[in-house]
Amino acid sequence: MRLRLFLMATGVALAATSAMAADAKDAAQATLTGQAAYGDWRTDAPGVTRKITPADLDLPMATPSKVAFPTVTAKPADAHPVAPAGFAVAALAHLDGARQIRVAPNGDLFVSQTTPGKIAVIRPGASASDPVQVMTFAEGLDRPFGIAFYPRVHPKWVYVANTDSVVRFPYQAGDAKAQGPAEVVIAKLVPKKQGHSTRDIVFSADERRMFISVGSGSDIAEQVEPKTAQEIAAFAATAPLGADWGLEAGRADVLSADPTGKDLKIFATGIRNCVSMAVQPGSNALWCVTNERDLLGDNLPPDYVTTVKPGAFYGWPWYYIGAHEDPRPHLKGVRPDLADKVTTPDVLLQPHSAPLGVTFYTARTGAAVFPAAYQGQAFVALHGSWNRSKRTGYKIVRLVMKDGRPTGEYQDFVTGFVADDNSVWGRPVGVAVAQDGAVVFSDDASNTIWRVSPSEAKR
Repeated sequence: MRLRLFLMATGVALAATSAMAADAKDAAQATLTGQAAYGDWRTDAPGVTRKITPADLDLPMATPSKVAFPTVTAKPADAHPVAPAGFAVAALAHLDGARQIRVAPNGDLFVSQTTPGKIAVIRPGASASDPVQVMTFAEGLDRPFGIAFYPRVHPKWVYVANTDSVVRFPYQAGDAKAQGPAEVVIAKLVPKKQGHSTRDIVFSADERRMFISVGSGSDIAEQVEPKTAQEIAAFAATAPLGADWGLEAGRADVLSADPTGKDLKIFATGIRNCVSMAVQPGSNALWCVTNERDLLGDNLPPDYVTTVKPGAFYGWPWYYIGAHEDPRPHLKGVRPDLADKVTTPDVLLQPHSAPLGVTFYTARTGAAVFPAAYQGQAFVALHGSWNRSKRTGYKIVRLVMKDGRPTGEYQDFVTGFVADDNSVWGRPVGVAVAQDGAVVFSDDASNTIWRVSPSEAKR
């Protein structure tokens, strides 16, 4: 596969048109709630704000469930990512199969290339006239996704989460190529490699624990063998709250271990596919973005972003968004003991938006630092829908935070990746805050790393 780099030498801002900016300003004056919060790509624009609550949920199959995979097309000549007024979006580099992004302490961008099985290093130039360097840090990996540096300040290791294992490479600041072979930290994460393949990895604020997200092996545990009520009671007596069995044992969970991989155990359960995680500065809370189940209708159930509490159960597969029971025959009535034990997520997103990346904005210095109002806010990358008749997602959104807590609202930040009802040219995946304060995100449709900065920022 060919790796092609380019830098927008002129630093031309691909910003919103005045009409779009005006629409966004008007839309931002009121938060869309209730049924009005369920829109589609045609109503997206920077500043549009939505808030979905458990009271707003549709009934199962209130609308038919439609399979509508998008056609990924080349970027139209007149198409550009659209950011709020005062911000610019520019392409930083092209990278095949770019997925998760993590920023090294020296400012290098480490990017997982899941399909090629590689970890790339992108080193931005000191200025717009300097070329961007892209190098291969490691290859021969098994569908890598998550990346973490340990220790955080002066890292000695780069950890990588493969689809079935966790490995680490020796590292010194500035290394663009692994200086030694991969050391296996956790040899096996799942009993069978099927279903969701992404595994993310982050360390707790005190760096004593390593968290690994493991998605489910199916949509709704449809391949798990049934148990009698007596068998379930016996299983539940010794298993973590909400844990599943069979094919789904240890899946749809967040796992925890020490940095050497020892003491591996389940941290939280019932999270169907926690694709990416982040530790919130200040509160030190663990957060994850989650893809919920399919085939219950256009507007059910919401995807979500949430804090992950130790020992908590988030519903999958028997329940969703609190005590809403999945009505399908192999799930309904199977676990009544869990109905009042489901933790409701913090921020609900439009169903089928497919959140894949999350980061908190904490940069206070740098040539591209954001205005103070963005301090402490969270950015989430939405990959976009396939199980919804009205296409949604395909954008970067901002979670509205107040005093470090989510309000439940989320606001469009970068849009413009949908060409028409059937076609898209961009699908955001990973999102991170660069050393200079810019927000960077990957797009695995156009294979682009995008950079968002204040319009007047110089790089």
